Amino acid sequence: MKRRGTPEADLQRAVVQALYFALPRTAIVHHCANEVTEAGPRGARRQAILVGMGVHSGFADLIVLCDRRVLFLELKSLKGRLSPAQEVFRDAMLAQGFGWTLVRSLDDALGALADHGFTTRIAPPTRRAAP
Repeated sequence: MKRRGTPEADLQRAVVQALYFALPRTAIVHHCANEVTEAGPRGARRQAILVGMGVHSGFADLIVLCDRRVLFLELKSLKGRLSPAQEVFRDAMLAQGFGWTLVRSLDDALGALADHGFTTRIAPPTRRAAP
């Protein structure tokens, strides 16, 4: 079901379904809800509680764990941009040797699995060279 005005959420639901189809059954695909969208003092208190519990600003939308491999996926709409906190998180993960990919489509997500050496039950999409 596609909801109006939520292109990233729609993409994320489709990517999660595709990953569970493509990856071995032992794989874990996890979403960490890392921000509160409630405005005002109540939302600020809730966000402070979550930060105290270990929520990390800029954390990727999805983390994929399978066969001793770790891949972070940041999902964005076609026009979406990374926040400064997301850029810091990306740089930290790459510096530590983890996989991190910006995903704007199902092909991006499935291609990321292939690019990072994940074993899948499907053939990877054909990747086009950047212009």
